Amino acid sequence: MRSPLRSRRWFAGDDEVALANRAAVRSLGIELKTDEDRPVIGIANSASDLNPCNHGLTALAEAVKRGIWAAGGIPLEFPTISLGEELMKPSAMLYRNLMAMDVEECLRAHPLDGVVLLGNCDKTIPAQLMAAASADLPAIQVSGGTRRPGVFRGRRLAGPTDLWRFWEQRRAGELDDETWAAAEACLGCSLGACNSMGTAATMSLLTEALGMMLPGTGAITADDPRRAEAAEASGRRIVELVAGDVRPSSILTPAAFDNAIAVLAAIGGSTNAVIHLCAIAGRRGIELPLARFAELGRRVPMIVDVEPSGHALIDAFDAAGALPAVQAEIAEHLHLGVRTVGTAPLAEVLAGAAGRSAGGVIRPRADALFASGGIAVARGSLAPDGAIMKVSAASPALLRLRGRAVVFRGYEDLQARIDDPDLDVTPESVLVIAGCGPIGVPGMPEWGMAPIPRKLARQGVRDMARVTDGRMSGTSFGTVLLHAAPEAAAGGPIGLLRDGDVIDWDIPAGRADVLLSDDELAARRATAEPYRSPHLRGWPRLYQEHVMQAPDGCDLDFLRAPTPAHLRFVEPVVGRS
Repeated sequence: MRSPLRSRRWFAGDDEVALANRAAVRSLGIELKTDEDRPVIGIANSASDLNPCNHGLTALAEAVKRGIWAAGGIPLEFPTISLGEELMKPSAMLYRNLMAMDVEECLRAHPLDGVVLLGNCDKTIPAQLMAAASADLPAIQVSGGTRRPGVFRGRRLAGPTDLWRFWEQRRAGELDDETWAAAEACLGCSLGACNSMGTAATMSLLTEALGMMLPGTGAITADDPRRAEAAEASGRRIVELVAGDVRPSSILTPAAFDNAIAVLAAIGGSTNAVIHLCAIAGRRGIELPLARFAELGRRVPMIVDVEPSGHALIDAFDAAGALPAVQAEIAEHLHLGVRTVGTAPLAEVLAGAAGRSAGGVIRPRADALFASGGIAVARGSLAPDGAIMKVSAASPALLRLRGRAVVFRGYEDLQARIDDPDLDVTPESVLVIAGCGPIGVPGMPEWGMAPIPRKLARQGVRDMARVTDGRMSGTSFGTVLLHAAPEAAAGGPIGLLRDGDVIDWDIPAGRADVLLSDDELAARRATAEPYRSPHLRGWPRLYQEHVMQAPDGCDLDFLRAPTPAHLRFVEPVVGRS
């Protein structure tokens, strides 16, 4: 027998509070009875004109509503913060935790029995999943899909991935003004998320892998009619999830996170996903150490041939069978007994997708692009708590190196000096971009893919070693050691480096060191200026005081669930406002 609906605490009864609450909904044209037994389903919509990736979610909300009504529920749509990568500065990552709080508190404060989460751009889906994990009301995720590729001189463009290539050519003097302007028109030709395996596409697929999205729907493009069909089906399904009292706590299990990490390795997904998965797991009190990413990354081959680690785009990946085809190929590395928001067991879904890999966009294991996954973990005196690299998009010759550091203290310093013809840099140098971590900016922007110094770019250099305590876009490429922890602002070694220090790493072996003695590092730390934030108030100040480091997901310490007691969602007192 189904448990009493949560919304009945607001609407049932004959007192003045229940009457006022029913009257409020009646003003929307929805009549509720004192013994109402239809579930009230929230639709958390992150659509915004400030976020073109999420703009199409408003139309999907209407499809979700159709599904909810058809299944006997009552849909109530509400707006949330929207996080867009292009326009939001210094980084949408600064506001991911704020959006998670926004969504969680909306769920807590309102008469909702379940929720459909509408997101698309890089940080919106992680924020919504963090909120759902904490609130633990029945929930299902719907993504907005990737944009239609623009065509430039006969070539289908991979969104920002090709933008980075155009910028490299521009800096090298190989792209004139006319071509640069023509590329702009082709890059901004439609709505939707990036169409390569950037963070948006990665997180949509990992949400499906976690079991929080209907199977086979994570890779549908924004303009495909199946996107609206998936939204409507999700609306119907959330009503069933409420009836069955299926909550995120029964889906977001350690086994589900193992599945997501295995998929991340297989698809060559964004490095940002490591941070997001750690943050979502932390909301359920699940430890997700970098060692787990390293272990599964070594076991699982990368079999998806999509930019920036491959050649195709997400629409081709979808046509090749999408995530179920990938999961079927790596099924031996997955927990097939996990629960999902779908109606069929995962093993049954994958049985229907088996045999799709044929050497194209999704390859069989025997023909993998890389024998191990796309992301490697390294630690050592350069990053005692760990750092990561997208080895599938790096230069193999730079995965083992010993080079002199050229140090930049933040993005402004980088911008001011990177093209100085007198910069003491060679192709064998290691560019260090420090002060870009979660505390330091704040928000850990995607500044890690530093440009090749102009004088080297014009000599034909297209990649060189870089290390940072910041992030890089999932659409980026190059040999960049990211998320070095602790960050400079937290006293990490990366903040103590000086020009000429020798960096020695062996990424396949999981090692990253600076060749300085412990005594020298201690002496430098003793005389280093402590980090002083310019932020004295508001969200940035609160964020800097409570944000955790990258290996812990950059969540706020008071939002994580370190003990079972912290998992409890405290219901509001429903009385007079």
